Amino acid sequence: MTSTARAAPATFPAPSAIAELLKPVTWFPPMWAFSCGVVASGVPLAAHWPLILVGLLLTGPLVCATSQAVNDWFDRHVDAINEPQRPIPSGRMPGQWGLYIALVWTLLSLAVATLLGPWGFGATVLGLLLAWAYSAPPLRLKRNGWWGCLACGLCYEGLAWVTGGVVMAGGQAPAAASLALALLYSLGAHGIMTLNDFKAIEGDRQMGIGSLPVRLGVKGAARAACWIMAVPQVVVIGLLLAWGQPWHALAIAALLTGQALMMRRFLADPVRHALWYSGFGVPLFVSGMMVSAFALRGLALVVAV
Repeated sequence: MTSTARAAPATFPAPSAIAELLKPVTWFPPMWAFSCGVVASGVPLAAHWPLILVGLLLTGPLVCATSQAVNDWFDRHVDAINEPQRPIPSGRMPGQWGLYIALVWTLLSLAVATLLGPWGFGATVLGLLLAWAYSAPPLRLKRNGWWGCLACGLCYEGLAWVTGGVVMAGGQAPAAASLALALLYSLGAHGIMTLNDFKAIEGDRQMGIGSLPVRLGVKGAARAACWIMAVPQVVVIGLLLAWGQPWHALAIAALLTGQALMMRRFLADPVRHALWYSGFGVPLFVSGMMVSAFALRGLALVVAV
Protein backbone atom coordinates (compact mmCIF):
# COMPACT_ATOMS: atom_id res chain seq x y z
CA MET A 1 0.00 0.00 0.00
CA THR A 2 1.42 3.38 -0.95
CA SER A 3 1.64 6.39 1.32
CA THR A 4 -0.95 8.11 -0.85
CA ALA A 5 -3.63 5.48 -0.25
CA ARG A 6 -6.80 6.98 1.16
CA ALA A 7 -8.11 6.00 4.56
CA ALA A 8 -11.29 3.93 4.63
CA PRO A 9 -14.42 5.95 5.27
CA ALA A 10 -15.61 6.06 8.89
CA THR A 11 -18.20 3.47 9.93
CA PHE A 12 -19.20 5.06 13.23
CA PRO A 13 -19.53 8.75 14.05
CA ALA A 14 -17.04 10.33 16.41
CA PRO A 15 -18.37 11.42 19.83
CA SER A 16 -17.74 15.03 18.84
CA ALA A 17 -19.98 14.62 15.78
CA ILE A 18 -22.76 13.12 17.93
CA ALA A 19 -22.50 16.01 20.39
CA GLU A 20 -22.66 18.51 17.53
CA LEU A 21 -25.71 16.73 16.08
CA LEU A 22 -27.55 16.97 19.44
CA LYS A 23 -26.64 20.69 19.76
CA PRO A 24 -26.30 21.23 23.54
CA VAL A 25 -26.45 25.00 23.01
CA THR A 26 -30.13 24.63 22.09
CA TRP A 27 -31.08 22.81 25.30
CA PHE A 28 -31.23 25.95 27.43
CA PRO A 29 -34.60 27.38 26.22
CA PRO A 30 -36.75 24.32 27.07
CA MET A 31 -34.87 23.74 30.33
CA TRP A 32 -35.49 27.40 31.23
CA ALA A 33 -39.18 27.07 30.33
CA PHE A 34 -39.40 23.92 32.45
CA SER A 35 -37.90 25.86 35.35
CA CYS A 36 -40.51 28.58 34.82
CA GLY A 37 -43.25 25.98 35.15
CA VAL A 38 -41.65 24.70 38.34
CA VAL A 39 -41.47 28.19 39.83
CA ALA A 40 -45.00 29.16 38.71
CA SER A 41 -46.50 26.18 40.52
CA GLY A 42 -45.95 27.79 43.92
CA VAL A 43 -45.10 24.36 45.35
CA PRO A 44 -42.07 24.10 47.72
CA LEU A 45 -39.08 22.75 45.82
CA ALA A 46 -37.32 20.74 48.53
CA ALA A 47 -39.32 17.52 48.22
CA HIS A 48 -39.33 17.50 44.42
CA TRP A 49 -35.64 17.77 43.50
CA PRO A 50 -35.33 14.22 42.07
CA LEU A 51 -38.23 14.76 39.67
CA ILE A 52 -37.07 18.29 38.85
CA LEU A 53 -33.72 16.89 37.75
CA VAL A 54 -35.50 14.22 35.69
CA GLY A 55 -37.59 16.95 34.06
CA LEU A 56 -34.53 19.03 33.21
CA LEU A 57 -32.87 15.96 31.71
CA LEU A 58 -35.99 15.21 29.71
CA THR A 59 -36.64 18.70 28.31
CA GLY A 60 -33.04 19.47 27.35
CA PRO A 61 -30.66 16.56 26.68
CA LEU A 62 -33.45 14.22 25.60
CA VAL A 63 -36.50 15.80 23.88
CA CYS A 64 -34.75 18.93 22.61
CA ALA A 65 -31.73 16.90 21.51
CA THR A 66 -34.08 14.53 19.70
CA SER A 67 -35.64 17.43 17.82
CA GLN A 68 -32.18 18.59 16.73
CA ALA A 69 -31.18 15.14 15.49
CA VAL A 70 -34.46 14.72 13.61
CA ASN A 71 -34.12 18.16 12.02
CA ASP A 72 -30.52 17.59 10.94
CA TRP A 73 -31.38 14.24 9.35
CA PHE A 74 -34.30 15.51 7.30
CA ASP A 75 -32.54 18.83 6.56
CA ARG A 76 -29.32 17.26 5.36
CA HIS A 77 -29.91 18.39 1.76
CA VAL A 78 -30.69 21.96 2.85
CA ASP A 79 -27.68 21.97 5.18
CA ALA A 80 -25.48 20.89 2.27
CA ILE A 81 -26.26 24.35 0.81
CA ASN A 82 -26.50 26.53 3.93
CA GLU A 83 -24.17 24.77 6.39
CA PRO A 84 -22.08 22.09 4.64
CA GLN A 85 -19.86 21.80 7.71
CA ARG A 86 -22.71 20.20 9.71
CA PRO A 87 -22.04 16.57 10.79
CA ILE A 88 -24.29 14.85 8.22
CA PRO A 89 -23.53 16.77 4.99
CA SER A 90 -19.84 16.90 5.87
CA GLY A 91 -19.70 13.10 6.19
CA ARG A 92 -18.63 13.13 9.84
CA MET A 93 -21.96 11.43 10.61
CA PRO A 94 -21.73 8.51 8.14
CA GLY A 95 -24.50 6.46 6.61
CA GLN A 96 -27.85 6.62 8.41
CA TRP A 97 -26.42 7.26 11.85
CA GLY A 98 -28.24 10.59 12.09
CA LEU A 99 -31.58 8.78 11.76
CA TYR A 100 -30.54 6.02 14.17
CA ILE A 101 -29.61 8.55 16.85
CA ALA A 102 -32.92 10.38 16.38
CA LEU A 103 -34.84 7.13 16.86
CA VAL A 104 -32.83 6.02 19.91
CA TRP A 105 -33.21 9.43 21.57
CA THR A 106 -36.96 9.33 20.92
CA LEU A 107 -37.32 5.97 22.66
CA LEU A 108 -35.08 7.07 25.52
CA SER A 109 -37.16 10.21 25.99
CA LEU A 110 -40.36 8.18 26.19
CA ALA A 111 -38.83 5.82 28.72
CA VAL A 112 -37.71 8.64 31.02
CA ALA A 113 -41.08 10.42 30.62
CA THR A 114 -42.86 7.50 32.30
CA LEU A 115 -41.35 8.76 35.58
CA LEU A 116 -43.41 11.97 35.37
CA GLY A 117 -46.92 10.52 35.45
CA PRO A 118 -49.62 10.62 32.76
CA TRP A 119 -49.55 14.39 32.18
CA GLY A 120 -45.76 14.50 31.98
CA PHE A 121 -45.72 11.51 29.64
CA GLY A 122 -48.47 13.07 27.51
CA ALA A 123 -46.60 16.37 27.22
CA THR A 124 -43.48 14.45 26.17
CA VAL A 125 -45.37 12.47 23.54
CA LEU A 126 -46.86 15.65 22.11
CA GLY A 127 -43.45 17.35 22.10
CA LEU A 128 -41.87 14.43 20.25
CA LEU A 129 -44.71 14.29 17.75
CA LEU A 130 -44.22 17.99 17.04
CA ALA A 131 -40.47 17.49 16.70
CA TRP A 132 -40.92 14.79 14.07
CA ALA A 133 -43.82 16.56 12.35
CA TYR A 134 -41.73 19.73 12.06
CA SER A 135 -38.94 18.08 10.08
CA ALA A 136 -40.13 14.74 8.69
CA PRO A 137 -42.37 14.06 5.72
CA PRO A 138 -45.22 13.81 5.00
CA LEU A 139 -46.13 16.75 7.27
CA ARG A 140 -42.74 18.53 7.38
CA LEU A 141 -44.31 21.56 9.02
CA LYS A 142 -41.20 23.65 8.46
CA ARG A 143 -42.16 23.95 4.80
CA ASN A 144 -44.66 26.53 6.05
CA GLY A 145 -43.07 29.14 8.30
CA TRP A 146 -46.33 29.83 10.12
CA TRP A 147 -46.95 26.24 11.16
CA GLY A 148 -43.31 25.29 11.62
CA CYS A 149 -42.46 28.12 13.99
CA LEU A 150 -45.67 27.49 15.93
CA ALA A 151 -44.71 23.84 16.42
CA CYS A 152 -41.25 24.86 17.65
CA GLY A 153 -42.64 27.50 20.00
CA LEU A 154 -45.09 25.05 21.54
CA CYS A 155 -42.41 22.38 21.93
CA TYR A 156 -39.60 24.58 23.24
CA GLU A 157 -41.58 26.85 25.56
CA GLY A 158 -45.17 25.79 26.23
CA LEU A 159 -44.83 22.04 26.67
CA ALA A 160 -41.62 22.42 28.66
CA TRP A 161 -43.36 24.93 30.98
CA VAL A 162 -46.35 22.58 31.35
CA THR A 163 -44.03 19.68 32.15
CA GLY A 164 -42.48 21.72 34.96
CA GLY A 165 -45.92 22.45 36.37
CA VAL A 166 -46.91 18.79 36.06
CA VAL A 167 -43.87 17.66 38.04
CA MET A 168 -44.71 20.03 40.88
CA ALA A 169 -48.43 19.15 40.81
CA GLY A 170 -47.75 15.48 41.41
CA GLY A 171 -48.51 14.42 37.87
CA GLN A 172 -51.70 16.47 37.55
CA ALA A 173 -52.50 19.40 35.27
CA PRO A 174 -50.98 22.78 36.26
CA ALA A 175 -53.20 25.70 37.29
CA ALA A 176 -55.10 27.53 34.54
CA ALA A 177 -53.04 30.71 35.03
CA SER A 178 -49.84 28.78 34.46
CA LEU A 179 -51.26 27.16 31.33
CA ALA A 180 -52.28 30.59 30.03
CA LEU A 181 -48.77 32.00 30.41
CA ALA A 182 -47.26 28.88 28.86
CA LEU A 183 -49.47 29.36 25.80
CA LEU A 184 -48.71 33.07 25.50
CA TYR A 185 -44.96 32.59 25.67
CA SER A 186 -45.24 29.73 23.17
CA LEU A 187 -46.91 32.12 20.74
CA GLY A 188 -44.21 34.72 21.37
CA ALA A 189 -41.53 32.11 20.72
CA HIS A 190 -42.91 31.83 17.17
CA GLY A 191 -41.12 35.12 16.50
CA ILE A 192 -37.92 33.85 18.09
CA MET A 193 -37.95 30.82 15.80
CA THR A 194 -38.37 33.10 12.80
CA LEU A 195 -35.09 34.80 13.71
CA ASN A 196 -33.27 31.54 13.00
CA ASP A 197 -34.58 31.47 9.44
CA PHE A 198 -32.79 34.62 8.28
CA LYS A 199 -29.50 32.75 8.03
CA ALA A 200 -30.89 30.08 5.70
CA ILE A 201 -32.91 32.06 3.14
CA GLU A 202 -31.04 30.89 0.03
CA GLY A 203 -31.10 27.19 0.88
CA ASP A 204 -34.73 27.35 2.00
CA ARG A 205 -35.73 29.03 -1.26
CA GLN A 206 -33.89 26.44 -3.37
CA MET A 207 -35.38 23.50 -1.44
CA GLY A 208 -38.94 24.83 -1.40
CA ILE A 209 -39.10 25.60 2.32
CA GLY A 210 -41.49 28.49 2.87
CA SER A 211 -39.97 30.12 5.93
CA LEU A 212 -41.36 33.55 6.74
CA PRO A 213 -38.34 35.35 5.22
CA VAL A 214 -39.00 33.42 2.00
CA ARG A 215 -42.79 33.93 2.11
CA LEU A 216 -42.95 37.53 3.32
CA GLY A 217 -39.58 38.86 2.27
CA VAL A 218 -36.85 39.93 4.66
CA LYS A 219 -38.55 43.13 5.85
CA GLY A 220 -42.01 41.60 6.11
CA ALA A 221 -40.75 38.61 8.11
CA ALA A 222 -38.80 40.88 10.44
CA ARG A 223 -41.87 42.99 11.18
CA ALA A 224 -43.99 39.89 11.72
CA ALA A 225 -41.42 38.41 14.11
CA CYS A 226 -41.31 41.58 16.18
CA TRP A 227 -45.07 41.84 16.51
CA ILE A 228 -45.41 38.15 17.31
CA MET A 229 -42.82 38.46 20.08
CA ALA A 230 -44.27 41.67 21.51
CA VAL A 231 -48.05 41.17 21.54
CA PRO A 232 -48.13 38.11 23.85
CA GLN A 233 -45.95 39.99 26.34
CA VAL A 234 -48.44 42.86 26.33
CA VAL A 235 -51.19 40.35 27.14
CA VAL A 236 -49.05 38.90 29.95
CA ILE A 237 -48.64 42.40 31.41
CA GLY A 238 -52.41 42.86 31.32
CA LEU A 239 -53.03 39.51 33.02
CA LEU A 240 -50.53 40.21 35.79
CA LEU A 241 -52.20 43.56 36.46
CA ALA A 242 -55.58 41.82 36.60
CA TRP A 243 -54.14 39.25 39.01
CA GLY A 244 -52.85 41.95 41.36
CA GLN A 245 -49.14 41.69 40.48
CA PRO A 246 -48.29 45.27 39.38
CA TRP A 247 -44.55 45.16 40.15
CA HIS A 248 -44.01 42.04 38.09
CA ALA A 249 -46.07 43.61 35.30
CA LEU A 250 -43.88 46.72 35.46
CA ALA A 251 -40.72 44.61 35.26
CA ILE A 252 -41.96 42.84 32.12
CA ALA A 253 -42.97 46.18 30.63
CA ALA A 254 -39.40 47.40 31.18
CA LEU A 255 -37.99 44.27 29.56
CA LEU A 256 -40.37 44.72 26.61
CA THR A 257 -39.25 48.34 26.25
CA GLY A 258 -35.65 47.13 26.00
CA GLN A 259 -36.66 44.67 23.32
CA ALA A 260 -38.51 47.36 21.38
CA LEU A 261 -35.39 49.54 21.31
CA MET A 262 -33.32 46.62 19.99
CA MET A 263 -36.00 45.77 17.44
CA ARG A 264 -35.39 49.11 15.73
CA ARG A 265 -31.82 48.05 14.91
CA PHE A 266 -32.95 44.58 13.88
CA LEU A 267 -35.61 45.98 11.53
CA ALA A 268 -33.08 48.26 9.87
CA ASP A 269 -31.12 45.26 8.52
CA PRO A 270 -32.78 41.94 9.51
CA VAL A 271 -30.33 39.57 7.83
CA ARG A 272 -27.32 41.27 9.38
CA HIS A 273 -28.82 41.75 12.84
CA ALA A 274 -31.00 38.64 13.36
CA LEU A 275 -28.20 36.81 15.19
CA TRP A 276 -27.41 39.95 17.19
CA TYR A 277 -31.03 40.29 18.27
CA SER A 278 -31.13 36.60 19.21
CA GLY A 279 -28.15 37.19 21.47
CA PHE A 280 -29.33 40.38 23.17
CA GLY A 281 -33.09 40.78 22.67
CA VAL A 282 -34.25 37.21 23.24
CA PRO A 283 -32.68 37.02 26.74
CA LEU A 284 -34.98 39.89 27.74
CA PHE A 285 -37.96 37.89 26.45
CA VAL A 286 -37.03 34.77 28.44
CA SER A 287 -36.23 36.88 31.52
CA GLY A 288 -39.82 38.08 31.38
CA MET A 289 -40.94 34.44 31.42
CA MET A 290 -39.26 33.89 34.76
CA VAL A 291 -40.56 37.18 36.14
CA SER A 292 -44.11 36.11 35.28
CA ALA A 293 -43.47 32.69 36.82
CA PHE A 294 -42.43 34.33 40.10
CA ALA A 295 -45.57 36.47 39.90
CA LEU A 296 -47.68 33.32 39.83
CA ARG A 297 -45.60 31.79 42.60
CA GLY A 298 -46.21 34.82 44.80
CA LEU A 299 -49.92 34.69 43.98
CA ALA A 300 -50.09 30.98 44.82
CA LEU A 301 -48.34 31.53 48.15
CA VAL A 302 -50.75 34.34 49.06
CA VAL A 303 -53.73 32.14 48.26
CA ALA A 304 -52.24 29.28 50.29
CA VAL A 305 -51.85 31.55 53.34
